Amino acid sequence: MRGADITQETLFTTAKLDDFVPDDHPLRAIRQLTDQALGRMSGLFSSLYADTGRHSIAPEKLLRAQLLQLFYSLRSERMLMEQLRYNLLFRWFVGIAIDEAVWDHSVFSKNRDRLNDESVAAEFLQEIVRLATQRGLMSDEHFSVDGTLLQAWASQKSFRPKDGPPDHGTGGGPRNAAPDFKGQKRRNDTHASTSDPDSRLFCKGNTGAQLSYQGHVLMEHRSGLVRAACVSRATGYGERESALSLLKQLRGRRRRTLAADKAYDTADFVAACREAGVTAHVAQNNNGRRSAIDGRTTRHAGYALSLKTRAWIETHFGWLKTAAGMRQVRQRGLARVDALFQFAMAASNLVRLPKLLAAGADP
Repeated sequence: MRGADITQETLFTTAKLDDFVPDDHPLRAIRQLTDQALGRMSGLFSSLYADTGRHSIAPEKLLRAQLLQLFYSLRSERMLMEQLRYNLLFRWFVGIAIDEAVWDHSVFSKNRDRLNDESVAAEFLQEIVRLATQRGLMSDEHFSVDGTLLQAWASQKSFRPKDGPPDHGTGGGPRNAAPDFKGQKRRNDTHASTSDPDSRLFCKGNTGAQLSYQGHVLMEHRSGLVRAACVSRATGYGERESALSLLKQLRGRRRRTLAADKAYDTADFVAACREAGVTAHVAQNNNGRRSAIDGRTTRHAGYALSLKTRAWIETHFGWLKTAAGMRQVRQRGLARVDALFQFAMAASNLVRLPKLLAAGADP
């Protein structure tokens, strides 16, 4: 018998949001790990808000909503709020009741930026690292480091002389004039972006120069998880300087190894690593020069193993620029871009952690 095409809703319902989420959904394990990390950050959240006044959006809900934006490649806060209005899975993960009103996108952005200005992202990454360490998933001896370019949220038109009149293009009108940079010398020491002064004009390889930042990641070798991350201005020395800065975040002084690509094969970087008690397993750069790494390092089997494991770090960068949509960052200013990058690396760890635990890596 054919059924009738009629939608008849009951007057009352007892269904909960949890009933609509499958027991084996990946977000369940991620939500559990996220809540454990956020629970330990309660003291930090309390110090950021006044004791009296109007209630703000709970910081835990803000951070869980940001995680969804990265997990599901949502390109804007408007789209995130739209999904929260009708997507029951999103409501369950963030912690919004089925009949609760969703925030306006501008309110969400304002409260999110407030957290980004208070080093909350860095603390969240460290809590995720602590959870992985407790479960025996983190190595404290073998690491890799690498950097990647993050395109700034600024156009070439905004890159203008620091002193003197602004550049004027030709055609297209006074406001959206087509830029013509032919024959002009545009350098970071004489020009700066009016949209994002912290960004730098930088090129890598055979690509064209873009206003960019450099993101840096320190990855451990046991499970391929991010141990620490930071963002710097895009310079020729940024990768090596940031790598040494990330190494200093490791507690204790013990023998460690650090794998890196050819860009780190310089005498000063290798010497600084050895001074810190770290053996530099850097890929040799013998292209018209002498490598800073000699046979005393390359003869050991651990050197080749470190260089092979180093490739895992590219999976974090690949996820960051594809799934998380951060090939071009949607924040301006070094502090906010750094907070967004560290939060994205924490999200990348959260994607990997449930798989490691399900595989029986948890002792």
